[in-house]
Amino acid sequence: MTSPEERLRSLANELTASGELTDDWLPAFLSVPRHAFIPETIWQDSGQELVPLRRVDDPDGWLALAYGEDFVVTQVDDGAPLGPGLIGHVISSSASRPDVVAHMLAVLDVEAGMTVCEIGTGTGYNPALLAARLGAANVTTIEIDPDLAARARRSLRATGHDVTVVTGDGALGYPPRAPYDRVIATVSVQRVPHPWIAQTRPGGRVISPWGNAYHNGALLSLTVMGDGTAVGRVAGDMAFMWLRDQRVPRVPFDDARCEDDTAAITYTDVQPYHVVGNYHASLAISLRVPNCANIYCPVDGCLGEYRVAFVDPLADSWATVHYRPGADKYQVQQAGSRQLWTEVVTAYRYWRDVGSPTADRWQITVTPHQQLIELAEPTGLDEDAKKP
Repeated sequence: MTSPEERLRSLANELTASGELTDDWLPAFLSVPRHAFIPETIWQDSGQELVPLRRVDDPDGWLALAYGEDFVVTQVDDGAPLGPGLIGHVISSSASRPDVVAHMLAVLDVEAGMTVCEIGTGTGYNPALLAARLGAANVTTIEIDPDLAARARRSLRATGHDVTVVTGDGALGYPPRAPYDRVIATVSVQRVPHPWIAQTRPGGRVISPWGNAYHNGALLSLTVMGDGTAVGRVAGDMAFMWLRDQRVPRVPFDDARCEDDTAAITYTDVQPYHVVGNYHASLAISLRVPNCANIYCPVDGCLGEYRVAFVDPLADSWATVHYRPGADKYQVQQAGSRQLWTEVVTAYRYWRDVGSPTADRWQITVTPHQQLIELAEPTGLDEDAKKP
């Protein structure tokens, strides 16, 4: 069995070779044993369901996942799972992919002596890395789940990182230790909570995953101004679980809906992949088509054939596009008060008409009262992303 120390060194080498782990963060990664923050029972996707994996039952498999390249599911259903199967389960906490952790910390751009407030303690691994780099006295982390907070607190102390772990609502920040030089969220938001801005020094930075029902996968990097606002852009592609009070409603889609004889049937030449599979198009569409989730639905027994469903979780509106390999037209069904596919296609064509801007072109301004999003000048990133 490969030792934890060997696995840690191998993981650090892989992250360094890929360019995600920078030299200034390497000592911290090598000094923090990731497995010390992984609970004894984790959840693994068997392909059909989420099943618990206990360290005592498979220590080598458990350790391999702890140092693997993927995220590790550490809690489902807010800690109260109804049973072992996938149906009904919601992943509510995880240890993020190591490359995502490294990338976010690089974007955070910290220097010695800086203070950091982290939103979403989770396992405690991320605040341990921050403490190893900056010192435990400079790190505050907030976790809304009392059980997760208590476990993270124990793991941090056991590994010599006695950071301040606050049990509370991360959306409110933690004023007693403000102002901070940096705020980093390891949960995704639809609206950046203004307390994060208000509790960051002018010139400081707020890093947070950001998205909506249609598109969860943008990392924001915001610079805080002296007037209580913050301005920034998308600095990466990564999806996280939602801040609890901003969770997107779960949107199940039953294929039986496609038998609804009240649905209008039309045809489109817009391939559904272009509006959901292209990261940059998907982000742009999400900004112009609010309250719309998209769901990939493979067609049983038909290789390469699938539907994409578009559903308004707040209204009785839905649409589907049926993709068949080799076809040049795809059947569309729409029902409800909104014509969701029509909205999506209109937004997609807008994105193409303005030059297929990459995600970093969107400038986000957060004020005490609103969140503004507008196109800005290009930064020169990813010209290939303009392709459909």
